[in-house]
Amino acid sequence: MASRLQQIETDESVLLRVTHANLKSFTSDVRFSLQMSVESVKEKLWKKCGTSVNSMCLELYDDSGAKISDLTDNSIPLGFYSPLDGYRLHIIDLDPSSVTSGGWLEDTSLVEKYQISEEAYEKRDDTFRKFKEKLASQNPSAFESKISDNYMEELCANIKVGDRCEVEPGKIRGSVKFVGWAESLAPGFWVGVQYDEPLGKNDGMVKGIRYFDCPPLHGAMVRPDKVKVGDYPELDPFDDEEDEI
Repeated sequence: MASRLQQIETDESVLLRVTHANLKSFTSDVRFSLQMSVESVKEKLWKKCGTSVNSMCLELYDDSGAKISDLTDNSIPLGFYSPLDGYRLHIIDLDPSSVTSGGWLEDTSLVEKYQISEEAYEKRDDTFRKFKEKLASQNPSAFESKISDNYMEELCANIKVGDRCEVEPGKIRGSVKFVGWAESLAPGFWVGVQYDEPLGKNDGMVKGIRYFDCPPLHGAMVRPDKVKVGDYPELDPFDDEEDEI
């Protein structure tokens, strides 16, 4: 054993892949000096994974996955086990109450969340809601909606449900399916359009509220200034090919 220890040069180090029995998603490439004692290796790993030195067992595996040794003697230098770059150092946590046990470090759904009732929240003076109310009382105009409820209402005078239309940008053709306020969107008037082709974003439902029915990806809610109604028949995709013959 003494001869093996004497062979370890002062500047030698090794890059090991570190894994943890309790933390399935934990993996890290860590460089260690071969002169470090096993205890020093554990101290370095404790800062990375949370397993205490006294509760940590280490296993060394080669690059093929075969187990080489258990690192049981804390006083022996790491180089005694002749690890090479790419070998794996596996951590086992013996403490059942360790921070790594139970899986909550990886699955946050297991962590109990702090909850406060609406009544208790309302009584507090240090909340964002109270801060916002204070700002609103000091400068009411800053919190008023800058878009009125009748925004673009005049442009809807000649737009009716059932009208054929063309929507900018892109001159996309379709049929008007809705005209009016949309409570799930910004204030003002909106026009719901069913496109002739699947160039839309929805099926007439926006943020959980249905304004009209149409096939998926054929619906869109747009402002009236983007809509032109008139004689806009559905385009025949083969028209251009017939003109070229």
